[in-house]
Amino acid sequence: MYAIVEIAGKQFRVEKDLTVKVPFLHKEIGETVEFEKVFLVEDGSGPRVGRPLVEGAKVSAKVVDHGRDKKVIVFKKKRRKGYRLTKGHRQHFTKVQIENISA
Repeated sequence: MYAIVEIAGKQFRVEKDLTVKVPFLHKEIGETVEFEKVFLVEDGSGPRVGRPLVEGAKVSAKVVDHGRDKKVIVFKKKRRKGYRLTKGHRQHFTKVQIENISA
């Protein structure tokens, strides 16, 4: 059984007991989170596609960890002008473990 769910503005394919790295959520470690924007649920009898959401479907997950991703380098240059600029940042993330998919 799997589902396509929106978490913090991005879509993820999730299954039970799967650990997913999502954009940062303001939740404590060990706290349970429910996601109600479910676009598709596949439970063995065929996929149920929502228009736009599947009615009554929910995905519950537990917050496992917070962290920062690898550094992303941003490099800007204007040719023949001597302009070069290098910057970078590390995006915050939250790891969640999917506990249940209810359809």
